[in-house]
Amino acid sequence: MRRRSPSRCHDCRPPPAALPEEPGVISVAYAKHSDPATAVRGCAASLGTGPLEMLLVFCGGKHDPHVVLSALRQAFGAVPVVGGSAAGAIAREGFGYSGFELGIIAFRDPAVTPRCVTTRELLPDERAGGAALGMRVAEVAHADDVVLLFFDSVALASPLRLHPASAIVDGFHAGFGERPVCLIGGGLLTDMNLAGGWVFDGAAVVKHAAVALVFPSLVRAETAVMHGCRPVSTFMEITRIDGAEVCELDGRPALTVIERMLGLPLGGSRGHELTLTATLGEKQGDPFAPYDENAYVNRLILRANPETGSVTLFEQDFALGTRVQIMSRDNSLMLESVRRGVAEINRAVARSEALFGLYIDCAGRGSARSGAPVEEAALVQTGLDPAVPLLGFYSGVEIAPFAEGRSRPLDWTGVLTVLRRRA
Repeated sequence: MRRRSPSRCHDCRPPPAALPEEPGVISVAYAKHSDPATAVRGCAASLGTGPLEMLLVFCGGKHDPHVVLSALRQAFGAVPVVGGSAAGAIAREGFGYSGFELGIIAFRDPAVTPRCVTTRELLPDERAGGAALGMRVAEVAHADDVVLLFFDSVALASPLRLHPASAIVDGFHAGFGERPVCLIGGGLLTDMNLAGGWVFDGAAVVKHAAVALVFPSLVRAETAVMHGCRPVSTFMEITRIDGAEVCELDGRPALTVIERMLGLPLGGSRGHELTLTATLGEKQGDPFAPYDENAYVNRLILRANPETGSVTLFEQDFALGTRVQIMSRDNSLMLESVRRGVAEINRAVARSEALFGLYIDCAGRGSARSGAPVEEAALVQTGLDPAVPLLGFYSGVEIAPFAEGRSRPLDWTGVLTVLRRRA
């Protein structure tokens, strides 16, 4: 396993690669249309004919998922459909986050098709739901197997409540046990405003659910994690915290500390809007080691509360006494990190039998949110070895191996993984 931190919404259309005479064991299709049935037909035409084992589908949030599922059944028959909503999709043919994108990975060879394990038990207790899923996965997985995990990020839209990935992943590891596992995945959104999310779990459109795809042991993954933040403060200790709400840093109101350090307000005029200006980062390992973007677990600030002086993070895995730094987003660093990560992946999969590439991209990294002059997804689209089939989606949170064989949820990252046959 390798890990690196390695214009506005539009479709970027490079010259299409020559289509193979016959579909490969894994094929990718992409379409964009306001009519979901038309989008499905476009993907079906790209995928061609032949038997299918499974479809992994990422569907723009403006599409009615039930209409999409019905159209998929009509086009492909009773093949299992897994995946779910996405704020946008990324492929060789184009990318965007209009909400009308549709991306499909089609599995044709049983030897490389994953087994699907699901849970619909996230709402009452995300950690318990993750543990139940981990136990079920442990029944069919071997040590070091690749597992893709997807879940709907938004539990409730109003008032906004997320399904915290940290609880789901911690529960998964607890249920799976001590064996190492290559866990990669992301949270599913309908749009960049966190309006909702849903899952295709192989049988239906569901909420408060997670799906795990367990790949055969002959499949291995090469993964790069691309970041884009720099520390702009010294280390500070969380001195008061309630779940995901950080109340104090070094004994002072957290919002006051962060705004004074940055010199600007967070979260709009009332503080209740998503802010992508800064994150809180926890440095792993030696705190005095030179800066390394891979050493940080960063947490986006979901909202600020001027009345209480607190900030609420996307995740609730920081605790009393955690030492953090204020991290400022850096678009130039983000783009350079993507270039480095893609180059590393190309080196890692050279002269191997690559099956497909999956790019799980934080929705906030789109230029409409980040203000970057270049869409960083385009750097993946054009930079990844053209022989590797590619599909990506814009996510709410990204999950990747971090240290000691365990995976963690990450914020403000792009996770690029290429699955290949074991040599």
